[in-house]
Amino acid sequence: MKSVVFDLDGTLVDSAPDIQAAANRMLETEGLAPLDLPTIVSFIGNGLPKLVERVMRVRGLDPGWHRELTQVTLDFYNRASADLTRPYPNMIASLETLAEAGFALGVCTNKPEAPARAILRALDIERFFGVLVGGDSLPVKKPDPAPLQRAFDSLGQGASLYVGDSEIDAETAERAGVEFALFTQGYRKLPVEEIVHAFRFDDFAALPDFAMR
Repeated sequence: MKSVVFDLDGTLVDSAPDIQAAANRMLETEGLAPLDLPTIVSFIGNGLPKLVERVMRVRGLDPGWHRELTQVTLDFYNRASADLTRPYPNMIASLETLAEAGFALGVCTNKPEAPARAILRALDIERFFGVLVGGDSLPVKKPDPAPLQRAFDSLGQGASLYVGDSEIDAETAERAGVEFALFTQGYRKLPVEEIVHAFRFDDFAALPDFAMR
């Protein structure tokens, strides 16, 4: 049996609008102007603390308040982590196809585990996944390979394929020694041609054929 592990933000779901809302609510508490969606999208990928650090920098906030403002942002996000978040087209059908074919499925994300699990539950897709490794599940985050290795080890089927949307995911897969499939409609910062991948797709309907080749 093979296993497939997925990134979450920008891969399984378009979660940027809810992340933007939480970040802007934090800025509002500080009396500062909100940030637009493209700016927030450019900050996604390295986990919530790094995103808050970038938000604070662009708005000139004192770095000494980083821990407190990260918690404020997380509190806002935990209250509404799936209000605006939506699955990408054909993603659920793709998961159903892979599960019916006997694949073991998991999630490895830099998002904290609690809101990540809340999103999976809200969208009724938690049932597909045998493991969820979040950004706070281990002392390190992607692109360190340890979270991805933990996900594959927990599935117990051996590494097969990691599916993500960014250069961070590609580096994580490479360092973990697993094949990488790039979803091109997510939050990547680099051109597709500059990201190492075995397969790229812009529609989830194409993924099962590659995984089952």
